[in-house]
Amino acid sequence: MKLLGIGSRVQHNDFGKGVVVNNDGTDYWISFLESGIETLPLDTELTIIERCEDHVDTVSLFEVENSLRSILKKWSDVTQVVPIASKYKRGTLILKPEDGNLASKEIPMEQFWNKIIMLRDRLRVMEQKINSSSLENGEKVDLQQYITRIYGSLTTFNVLFASKDDNFKGTGK
Repeated sequence: MKLLGIGSRVQHNDFGKGVVVNNDGTDYWISFLESGIETLPLDTELTIIERCEDHVDTVSLFEVENSLRSILKKWSDVTQVVPIASKYKRGTLILKPEDGNLASKEIPMEQFWNKIIMLRDRLRVMEQKINSSSLENGEKVDLQQYITRIYGSLTTFNVLFASKDDNFKGTGK
C-alpha cells in the first residue's frame, strides 16, 4: 500500500471530503470539511480525489501550528489565553450614568475581558522593551516603577481572573 502524502485530497463514506494534514506512520490525520480533523488508521477505506506523494521532508500541520505558536509567543504582544472566572462568563458589564435620562451602556463581559488582557499583554511587552533598551539604569528603574504602579491600579480587575496566578500585581506591602 502506497501512503498518501500531506495535501492529498480524499473522500470518506462517513466524513465526506477532506485533506490529509499529517501521516505519522500509523494513522492519517485528515481535515474534513464538515467534521474537522479526524485521526484514521492507514488502512481506512478512502477514495483518492488527488494524491500527493509521501515525502520524507514534508512537515505536518501539527508541526506548522507548533512552530507558529512558538513564533507568535516569542514575537507577538499576545502571550497566552487567559480564562475569565466562570461566574462572569457570558455576563454583561453595565455602565449606568447617574442621570436617569441618559441611556446605560451594556458591554458583553468577554469583550471587556479581551480589552483587559490586551492591556496586560501590552504592558508586559513595554516592560520587556524597557528592560532591553539602551536607556540608563536610572531611567529604566523610573519607568519600571510607573509600570508597577499601573499594575497596582489594575488589581481591581483581579476578581475576573479564573486563576490567581494571572492576577495583576502591584508593589505590594
